Amino acid sequence: MSAASDTSSTPATVLVYSHRPEVRDAVRTAVGRRPAGDVGPLTWLECESGDEVVAVVDAGGVDLCILDGEAQPTGGLALARQLDQEVPDRPAVCVLIARQPDRWLAHWSRAEGTLPLPIDPLTAPAVVADLLRAHARRAVVRR
Repeated sequence: MSAASDTSSTPATVLVYSHRPEVRDAVRTAVGRRPAGDVGPLTWLECESGDEVVAVVDAGGVDLCILDGEAQPTGGLALARQLDQEVPDRPAVCVLIARQPDRWLAHWSRAEGTLPLPIDPLTAPAVVADLLRAHARRAVVRR
């Protein structure tokens, strides 16, 4: 692994969005502080409204957004689509979905990943680690 793609020493910032604190807690607990040995320690940011998510992402420094597709009043799927259309060089996005048939909506929203609700602590760290690795390799886009 080259030094440019080595994420083990670089901390990553992960934003988790849901209007329900128990969902945010479940995500943080399932993923943990270090989802894989080659992915740096995580710093967690929590948002409970769509406006907070947009403001935090606009400020920069977020590597991954995990958005609750069932959040109210702004769902994570719509928010993922909004970030894709409005934020140059946006962070990677993972959407929490309650039903497997909603995967097509996650694809429509331009999310790079999905996690089923309830969160599975055996699969969530791997999904997060893969998204962070892909984000670290992505070329910076300037608009």
